[in-house]
Amino acid sequence: MFSKKEDSKKTNDAVGSKKNVPIIGTSDLEKMIKAAGTKTARETLVIEFMDALMLYANQNRASDVHLEPKREGMAIVRLRVDGMLRDEFEIPYSLHSQSVARLKIMTNMRSDEHRAPQDGRFSFKTQVETVDVRASIIATVYGEKVVLRLLSGATHGLTLEDLGFSETDLQRLRAQIKKPWGMILATGPTGSGKTTSIYAVLEELNRREVNISTIEDPVEFKLGDVNQSQVDRPAEFTFATGLRSLLRQDPDIIMVGEIRDKETAKIAVNAALTGHKMLSTLHTNDAPTTIPRLMDMGVEPYLVASTFNCAVGQRLMRRVCEKCAKEISLTKAEAVKKLPEATVKLVFKDKDSIEIMEAVGCEACGKSGYHGRIGIYEVLVNTLEMQSLIAQRAESTVIREKAIQQGMTTMEEDGARKLLQKVSTLDEFMRVLHE
Repeated sequence: MFSKKEDSKKTNDAVGSKKNVPIIGTSDLEKMIKAAGTKTARETLVIEFMDALMLYANQNRASDVHLEPKREGMAIVRLRVDGMLRDEFEIPYSLHSQSVARLKIMTNMRSDEHRAPQDGRFSFKTQVETVDVRASIIATVYGEKVVLRLLSGATHGLTLEDLGFSETDLQRLRAQIKKPWGMILATGPTGSGKTTSIYAVLEELNRREVNISTIEDPVEFKLGDVNQSQVDRPAEFTFATGLRSLLRQDPDIIMVGEIRDKETAKIAVNAALTGHKMLSTLHTNDAPTTIPRLMDMGVEPYLVASTFNCAVGQRLMRRVCEKCAKEISLTKAEAVKKLPEATVKLVFKDKDSIEIMEAVGCEACGKSGYHGRIGIYEVLVNTLEMQSLIAQRAESTVIREKAIQQGMTTMEEDGARKLLQKVSTLDEFMRVLHE
């Protein structure tokens, strides 16, 4: 059902590699397993399979690899590409169980433990980079499931311009970055690119005359001249305890991977209050909700008002594949039948029709119609009027209205702009912002 098509067995090139890496299909694996008559041969097969799978995932721009046992005698390999999971091919359960055992050895997990969740790390090399992999294994009703997070350097080293900020949002954000203290927060759901945005800000601030220290869980990419520390819960080194320690390290700029509890929030605000520049991420739906969220964590309104610089709300929208996308004309009358009224007003404004792109699908994009992603943003800046609202514990809707009056472009407006610029499609716009 989910077997890879025959053309997937063709030889592909690894990213930036001059060597050809064969992609292993289901029939190839079954033949190899049947031919493996000895224990040594079977171990060699698993090693070759895992090596080929990692290279295949990397060359297909996958952020995650799922190895899922589904029923007796079968497992499925799935890849998350551009934020969307897709089925790649089936593998025999015997190979799946051996692959799990191989991963436990590679990541120093307990090989005799099959019920408790386990985590580990390993890395592999292509001809252009070393890719770090975070492995997670958890027991399911059909066996142990594996998820591998590939931390490729493809998104490392991106500048703020590369991330897709509009010129206006870029100016607003950079004005806040230049302030000598205060909090700059990236907000959004899991997988919305918050950490990448914070890293881009750090790269812009990274100079020899300043001391930048971070506490992360985990350290995803190593930044030159930045002192990066990683959360270690067995050693009781959490975001909160790590942040306290960083404050004794003479920092100019501090980055905390995530503000996830009251203790961390209060220490972060105190750090910003005492003259440090504080960068972090927060899980909220949009930028205006950031302020009530901090107060829900027990931070006093007057402290939020005096330490908060700006919040960047964001999502990731898939870019339409340039090789197969086609341009279509959409009239307002057609749009009214299938889109919310607010969306029609936002996209069409005073026009009766618009020219947009439609995803088609080809070999270059894996038949998805999309290739790569771009951020859509809203940058909320803390002004004097905003500080007054914060002190009054204003709701997020009131804060949003005031921010829009003061020039904030909403994520919906930024997404509509990128839609009209033919960067993405209407379907993707609706999926990201309204699904």
